[in-house]
Amino acid sequence: MPTFHQKLASSWRKNDSLLCVGIDPDHKRLPKHLFECDKPYFEFGKAIVDATAAYVCAFKPQAAHFAAAAREDELALLIAYVKEHYPDLQVILDAKRGDVGSTAKLYAKEAFERYNADAVTVSPYLGKDSLEPYFEYSERGIIVLCRTSNPGSDWLQNSGDQTTPIYLKIAKQVNEWDSHGQCMLVTGATYPEELARVREVVGAMPLLVPGVGAQGGSVQEVLHHGQDAQGEGLVISSSRAILFADSGVGFGEAAAAAARSTMEEINKYR
Repeated sequence: MPTFHQKLASSWRKNDSLLCVGIDPDHKRLPKHLFECDKPYFEFGKAIVDATAAYVCAFKPQAAHFAAAAREDELALLIAYVKEHYPDLQVILDAKRGDVGSTAKLYAKEAFERYNADAVTVSPYLGKDSLEPYFEYSERGIIVLCRTSNPGSDWLQNSGDQTTPIYLKIAKQVNEWDSHGQCMLVTGATYPEELARVREVVGAMPLLVPGVGAQGGSVQEVLHHGQDAQGEGLVISSSRAILFADSGVGFGEAAAAAARSTMEEINKYR
């Protein structure tokens, strides 16, 4: 059985792409004609997947966007659709779970059994025992929050000894824990120099990089500071700039054009 890192590397090479499309359905921004369907969140996600699959290495559905609207079944349907029709691409469940004991086991079961995601985002705040249940799914990915793209993260993630701030301690520790090619780190495009410090610490470990597109992160800076020696090592996530490139019946075509343009910009700097 290939490791998650090996499967991800295969996905990078399939479309020659490091792009990940985040699927964050916003009820207020969904094309109005979709609400004529029984499952509008699924139909939206399916259209985005079909339109952009040729330009990505992964999809990243955001769990809360579905759960807050009581659309969890549509999330499960969407992930199943990707797994059936695009099995060479990775599905990252963006859930940012963080708990211990039996609760952590249930969160891991939810991600990997209920939803059958290839990987899930988690918080390291409670320590290794909060991650252990995810490690038990040895072929699945564990994507740990490290240096997130939001400005408010600075108070904690960049605190402590400036030689080794908190985010670097997380990077070093997760790198030590990762013995089966399972782990990635979330490192935001909005902090490119800190992205470089993480890359130096973790070597070839893949990094999930949000913050390009609507958040203003520079693709050029991300590639300059974050790619590995093979010109890979990154999953660069864009959501709103692709999802909502158009809000009418042509939203799929607009998403395809935005995804293709983003992929081409990424590859320009590899």
